[in-house]
Amino acid sequence: MLLVGGASRRFGAPKALARLDGETLAERAWRVLGETCDERLAVGKRRDELRLPFPIVDDAASVRAPIAGVVAGLRAASNDVCLFLPVDCPCVSTNTLLRLAGAAADAAVPQTGPLPGAYRRRVLPALEQRLERAEYSLRDALTALDVTIVELDPGELVNVNTQAELGALPAFHAAGSLEDTAPWA
Repeated sequence: MLLVGGASRRFGAPKALARLDGETLAERAWRVLGETCDERLAVGKRRDELRLPFPIVDDAASVRAPIAGVVAGLRAASNDVCLFLPVDCPCVSTNTLLRLAGAAADAAVPQTGPLPGAYRRRVLPALEQRLERAEYSLRDALTALDVTIVELDPGELVNVNTQAELGALPAFHAAGSLEDTAPWA
């Protein structure tokens, strides 16, 4: 599951359309998921009208919170174990995603928190209840689940929150530019 529904307040524009090494962050994450998984879905808000080369499963939530994307993804998935990759984690490798999937009890997450992560569909009712009660912290939701913490390379877990952070990624020659035809322009 590619999560593309963030507000991107600090970034200043939709992160999904930011470019890194000739591809958007959304295209990059979609490619990594395709190299890892037999099913790929992108979850976000259709009303954002992001111009992406793949369809978006609408999270149908009024709130912008990762738990809304995880719930929508688990509802739409056909597989038992679902990997969730935020669009703003451009350094995550297929090996890392496979390690998370292989370690999932109810869920498997890195030492830094709930995303990226692998979640089993059986956790859907517990996450739906939290979302219905306006308990939006995915990190807090983990306390009620059987979660495996997987120690991962911190360099792969870099979360890009600003355009400067994108441009400063050491592992890539980041262009850090935004797509010229973006709907916010």
